[in-house]
Amino acid sequence: MEQKIQPVDVISVCSADGEIRPLRLRLEDEQKQSVRVDIEEIVSTKQVTYVGIEAQIFLCRAKVWGREWLFELKYMFRSHMWWMLGRVY
Repeated sequence: MEQKIQPVDVISVCSADGEIRPLRLRLEDEQKQSVRVDIEEIVSTKQVTYVGIEAQIFLCRAKVWGREWLFELKYMFRSHMWWMLGRVY
């Protein structure tokens, strides 16, 4: 089981009331090839504050290369960056 934290490109939508919903992400694999991941389900969300830095955490489920993948996406409000922490099962 491999676990990584890395910045990722995310396509998301924002509703009129300010709710953010990630739809798809792109990351690089070990061979530096771009991998597109369509998010199938958002299992849970929560807002957290790390030493004054606000973030939204999404627990997401997707299928990659035929395997189910459960991972966290973190959106940092101040820097507008997305980070992924995930495990491939």
